[in-house]
Amino acid sequence: MFRSTRTAAVALGSAVLVATAALPAGATAAHTLPAKHRSPVVIGAVQADSPGHDDGSNRSLNAEWVAVKNTGRHAVNLAGWTLTSERTHTTYRFRHLRLNGHQEVRVRTGKGRDTWRDVHQGRHHYAWDNRRDTATLRNDRRHEIDIKRWGRR
Repeated sequence: MFRSTRTAAVALGSAVLVATAALPAGATAAHTLPAKHRSPVVIGAVQADSPGHDDGSNRSLNAEWVAVKNTGRHAVNLAGWTLTSERTHTTYRFRHLRLNGHQEVRVRTGKGRDTWRDVHQGRHHYAWDNRRDTATLRNDRRHEIDIKRWGRR
């Protein structure tokens, strides 16, 4: 009995080695996800819960924001890119914005004058769920660039 168990173990081990050797270079037996579209632009800090009382004022709306950050050295044109909330189904589309290397812009919810540091969605209601939400950044070709989640699932 011991001999047949040992023989079976050796045969099984050999089969695993042969199967592994047959895989193409770089492949693994486990499921791998396709690579994301590489970009130095990422979602940075998030202030989804406006500090203080949520009274719906423009000041309170603008205290809610999501930062979009260029971690690379070269400028990136964000025209046509979108930032979307999964829970509230709101989408902000970037217009004419060039994000220089190592620069960050805050996408604020309310109304205001756009600058190189802050852009405004011009909304009358909160764009992000305080308790849990998912922000998705997509480029002008609708490719997912970055995702940031907060709260409990």
